[in-house]
Amino acid sequence: MNHKPFTKENENLAALEEAPIKKKQLSKWLSILLPIALGIYLIVYTFNKFTPEQITEMKGYFKNANYSYIYLALFVSVLGNASRAYRWKFTLEHMGYKTSFLNNFMAVNIGYLLNLTVPKSGEISRALILKKYDKIPFDKGFGTIVAERIIDMVVLLLFMVLAVFLQFDIVKTFIIDKIPLKKLVLFSSAALLIGVILLLIYFYSKAKIVRSLKQKISGLKEGVMSIFHMKKKLAYLFHTAFIWFSYILMFYITLFVIPQTSTISIGAVVTAFVVGSIAIAFTNSGFGSYPFLISKILLFYSISETVGNAFGWIVWSSQMFLVVITGVLSFLFLPIYNRRK
Repeated sequence: MNHKPFTKENENLAALEEAPIKKKQLSKWLSILLPIALGIYLIVYTFNKFTPEQITEMKGYFKNANYSYIYLALFVSVLGNASRAYRWKFTLEHMGYKTSFLNNFMAVNIGYLLNLTVPKSGEISRALILKKYDKIPFDKGFGTIVAERIIDMVVLLLFMVLAVFLQFDIVKTFIIDKIPLKKLVLFSSAALLIGVILLLIYFYSKAKIVRSLKQKISGLKEGVMSIFHMKKKLAYLFHTAFIWFSYILMFYITLFVIPQTSTISIGAVVTAFVVGSIAIAFTNSGFGSYPFLISKILLFYSISETVGNAFGWIVWSSQMFLVVITGVLSFLFLPIYNRRK
């Protein structure tokens, strides 16, 4: 007589346990599919506007492009990745952990590759690789990566300020005139209010989920703060400057792939570089959004949308080719290199 209610209760408990798992899986799939869907939409939207003659014209740009500049840009990109891997050693050494340059370099390459699938999964994979092969606690390794991202955000903001300073009228037309000022103020106020509410909840709430979050964040603090207390600050800053110099140099070199883009001013280079960097955050590593936004910003410098799209796709696809090749090779070589461990 009591067997059925007991079974029913078990079924309800099982359903409650499965609900968070299903929600987590749904969130994961949405994080993968929505950026891809946005990228596909931008591609379809863009190419539907072109006439058959314009598409033929774009094919000509691909065919006649000077790809020697792409090879040079990819070499510079590898140097930037190597510098990022070497810079990572400084924060880890400050916490008393030693890593090999090759492990760091391969972890960086694998991270970029995984970011093509699930956004931000690459950062997690980097910390997991060091945990597996160099016995570095995940939270501390991940903390150093968070610190990197903070520094990268600051540098990108500096480039944004420089772009506004050099090309104020263009930036104003490209951004502010496209978004009504009232909406901009409304969104900013809402974001600020939400941020304040979340901070109040974090500092004053006694909820179990908040306490759990605080424990996780405390594990990240040492990694994040290591950047401010390390002995080799100047070396860290030098590599940071080199990484971003390699990014903008790589972009500048690629401008010579197509003759029409090779004559734009330095101010235009900085502005287009910033727009391209922002585009990468819109979809999985800029899928669809990079060529779309690059072509839009280059329109302000009298470069046709067909040229801008062709240029954007050449630059983006070459970078993705490099990410896939270096990432796959790192996946294969990493366990071989660490087989003694």
